Amino acid sequence: MVLVIGITGATGCIYGIRLLEVLSTMSDIETHLVISEAGELTIKHETDRCVADIRKLASHSYDIADVGARISSGSFQREGMIIAPCTVKTMSALAGSYNENLIIRAGDVTLKERKKLLLLFRETPLHIGHIRNLERLTEMGAIIMPPVPAFYHKPKTIQDIVDHTVGKMLDMFGIKHNLFQRWAGIGKGGELIC
Repeated sequence: MVLVIGITGATGCIYGIRLLEVLSTMSDIETHLVISEAGELTIKHETDRCVADIRKLASHSYDIADVGARISSGSFQREGMIIAPCTVKTMSALAGSYNENLIIRAGDVTLKERKKLLLLFRETPLHIGHIRNLERLTEMGAIIMPPVPAFYHKPKTIQDIVDHTVGKMLDMFGIKHNLFQRWAGIGKGGELIC
């Protein structure tokens, strides 16, 4: 499986980093990474990670300005693309087909080739402009997935919460994982079924 991964400047770069960590352990998955300039700044601000080390987690890495890279073409075969996190700017550009950088161009190509494009959209609250652009992208075939934490699996750490969201992203592409305990239901007495 071939996936394009974009990391933009929204808060929550840990989602994209953790996604790359998990995918890098899977020998049957090839990743193509693009990090925006703002994404690099956010990584430096929110983590103690080196951007160069994050790039090494991917099979291939590209400069944000390299709009001629192979992932910018529909002839490049991919199963899909995940932008985690996704800024309002990137989401809006995708909704308007405004291909100003490689993340947006690769996302636009993913949509036109009818492949899955998942946006881990990081913004709240939303105004009507956001909602209309998100609706437009959904109509175009994108999957909008805000990183909303779940608590039924009783997370103990921030890593548990991040892993749940990363696992949900992997689920959208049919990628098997063991990042969280799946919901098994509640028994008649209200106890959680394990």
